[in-house]
Amino acid sequence: MKSKNTTRKQNCPSVFNNSHPPRRILAIRFHAIGDVVITLPYLQFLKKSLPHIKLDLLIREETEEIPKNILLFDNIYSIRGGRNYKKQLIYSAFLLPRLYLNHYDVVIDLQNNTVSKFIRKALMPKAWAEFDRFSSNPAGERTRKTIEAIGLGQCFASTGFILKNQAEPLEILKRFGWKIENQLVILNPAGAFETRNWPIINYVDFSKQWLNRFPGTQFAIIGLGKISEKAQYLEKCLGECLINLVGHTNLSQAFGIIQHASFILSEDSGLMHMAWVSGIPTMVLFGSTRSDWARPLGDHTDYLDSSDLECGNCMKKHCKFEDIFCLTRYSAEYVFERAVSLARK
Repeated sequence: MKSKNTTRKQNCPSVFNNSHPPRRILAIRFHAIGDVVITLPYLQFLKKSLPHIKLDLLIREETEEIPKNILLFDNIYSIRGGRNYKKQLIYSAFLLPRLYLNHYDVVIDLQNNTVSKFIRKALMPKAWAEFDRFSSNPAGERTRKTIEAIGLGQCFASTGFILKNQAEPLEILKRFGWKIENQLVILNPAGAFETRNWPIINYVDFSKQWLNRFPGTQFAIIGLGKISEKAQYLEKCLGECLINLVGHTNLSQAFGIIQHASFILSEDSGLMHMAWVSGIPTMVLFGSTRSDWARPLGDHTDYLDSSDLECGNCMKKHCKFEDIFCLTRYSAEYVFERAVSLARK
């Protein structure tokens, strides 16, 4: 019997046709931190549904921090080489003998590129499936279907994670002024390009409306130094209501802090994916991004995108009309009402 991935038949015999379920599974996912994070709730569901299996993960060195800080994987392997395929192949070749000794029954290739194919073929698993890179379905949905293609049963998103160091994020929040009795709302104006940036003044207006409706609220902004100017502007406008953590956390600490949030308003970024896979109510503002690929999933999420515009989903760094209408058309009042409806679900 052959199993299928999201669009095409795969030479992947169903493991459940064997007399015994698999003992050991390897999942492979390279690329950026957001891509890796998206896989986590689906792999967590797999682990929970088959608690006897050993589940390993192979990723790039740059994205290992969050997976290593959650209780999910038996082993995490990482390769160096950045995003250079030739270097990744070299480091993969050095790692292969170690992986081969694990005798994987199943390889779930959630990357489907030259490097992951090389590894999967070298390991010669009993069953395997590949991620559909070209479908217009959201990445989370394609991840789910890839795992199901192995033939181990249905797969869903299991949100919420147990961190290995749960105290540290809370300590950081308290040190920077969070009062634990207050609601924590995270603002994330961190889209990579100007065509993915909602005007920063709208974040201020949104926050003031939120405070009027929910007085016991503090806001937080987390991220890298590139958004430090936005953080300083928000701090100036919101005063002590804003907790400025820009430049003060690593990835795993940021992921831990998100677990304490009651709501997140975000542009398209890795932090957005960290939020929705954690089961936190997440409202996303997409500009030039193709939301059919990147949108969060689940009843706890909502998003506004540009798909209704003739120029929508352009994926460009700069707006050819120079007004970024796909985002500026959404007022703070409108986003606030959508956010409140989502937060109350």
